[in-house]
Amino acid sequence: MKEEIEVYHGSENVFADMGLPNPEERLAKAALSIQIHEIIKKRHLTQAQAAELLGIDQPKVSALIRGRLSGFSMERLFHFLNALGRDVQIVIKPKPRSRQQAHLSVATS
Repeated sequence: MKEEIEVYHGSENVFADMGLPNPEERLAKAALSIQIHEIIKKRHLTQAQAAELLGIDQPKVSALIRGRLSGFSMERLFHFLNALGRDVQIVIKPKPRSRQQAHLSVATS
C-alpha cells in the first residue's frame, strides 16, 4: 500500500508558511542571530566570553544561538552586532511596483 504525501511549496519565509504573527520580523531576527552566531564561532569565543562582550549572561547567549529570540528586540540584536565589531546599516527605499506590500529584510555582506 502506497501512502500519498501532500507536498506544499512554501514561500521564502518559513514563519509566514507556519502562519506565525510578524513573520518578516521573525525572519529578520533569525538572520541577525545567525550572523551573531557566525561571528562568535569565527572568533572562537565561548558562550561566557561572548556574554561578557555582549553585556548579557551566558544563558541568554545560549538562547540567542539556539534561535530562541522572543526576548531580543531588533535594536538589541543591532547592539550585539556593534559590540562584535560590525556596522549595521538600515536602508529605506521604495518598494517595487511589482510587489503588493512593502517588506522587511536583512542583507549581509
